[in-house]
Amino acid sequence: MRVLASLFLAFFISVAASAASLAQIPTNLVTEEFMVPTKDDGISLYIRNKRPKDMTQFSPARTVLFVHGATYPSEVAFDLQVGGMSWMDYIASRGFDVYLLDLRGYGRSSRPKEMDQPADANGPIVDTKVAIGDIATGVDFILQRRKIPRLNLIGWSWGTTTTAGYTADNPGKVRHLALYAPVWIGQPARTERTKLGAYRTVQKPAAYDRWVRGVPEDRKADLIPAGWFDAWWTATAASDPVGAAQNPPVLRAPNGVMEDIQNGWLMGKTFYDPARITVPTIVVLAEWDQDTPPYMAQTLFPLLKNAPQKRLVMIGEGTHTVILEKNRMALFTAVQSFFEEGEPTQ
Repeated sequence: MRVLASLFLAFFISVAASAASLAQIPTNLVTEEFMVPTKDDGISLYIRNKRPKDMTQFSPARTVLFVHGATYPSEVAFDLQVGGMSWMDYIASRGFDVYLLDLRGYGRSSRPKEMDQPADANGPIVDTKVAIGDIATGVDFILQRRKIPRLNLIGWSWGTTTTAGYTADNPGKVRHLALYAPVWIGQPARTERTKLGAYRTVQKPAAYDRWVRGVPEDRKADLIPAGWFDAWWTATAASDPVGAAQNPPVLRAPNGVMEDIQNGWLMGKTFYDPARITVPTIVVLAEWDQDTPPYMAQTLFPLLKNAPQKRLVMIGEGTHTVILEKNRMALFTAVQSFFEEGEPTQ
């Protein structure tokens, strides 16, 4: 087994370099949207596709699916055009067929009926098992649509657990796996529990405070380029029309993942075995991440012992949401180079 492990510390990228990259992004991308039914009555999943307009040949090596985390839908993370482009734009512009998926209860996908009621009327909904099932639906849709046997997966935060769990069970359908801000067992393990409703709500001030936790005070001002946070929140609130109609506006997010955190990660339990990941895997973390601190990725990485190729990348001066910060190009280029290595069409 060939193992490539490289750890990049204090990986910085300048605003000037980012601007240069933006200038190279073509404008000939096309977008398609789909509502894909699941096996559950009344539940369909939103899937978005971006690719070059003249793209006619499709392959596993150049097909990618994004999966979001615990709170925010895929669109506002992976396809929010700030600074002239989104991460989807960046990958599609390099000749890739790129998709994003919203799990049930998030974004434009169907909301379970429990979200039509007060949060405390029902227990937590949309847990990790359900999420993995939704990923399976999305992957099968893409593979059948493009008549290919496998694709590349990118998961963020909780999305690293769901995509890794899916990959462990379906290695033949995944070419490369990218785990950005991976969730792993908390330290130290805790046993306290909180009673949870079906979903939770997030307001704009709390979202910002959570975003910049752990960032030195003298670095907060230039971490997020001007206007990007407001643009992100506007799109985030709009992704949940019911929540957006409240005063003040909120985003509603299913609590199944929070139940899993209490019953799993905080108690020293995992939701998949990293040793069952048998595809090339890249793990990316950021220096100031407080939601999934660097020790999680650093603990997880050695456990990926059966990945035929693996890489660990640390981005300096970044948080859990480095995807929308000044150093986001470090994330984009690290994952892109990993996907573009190896066989060109497999």
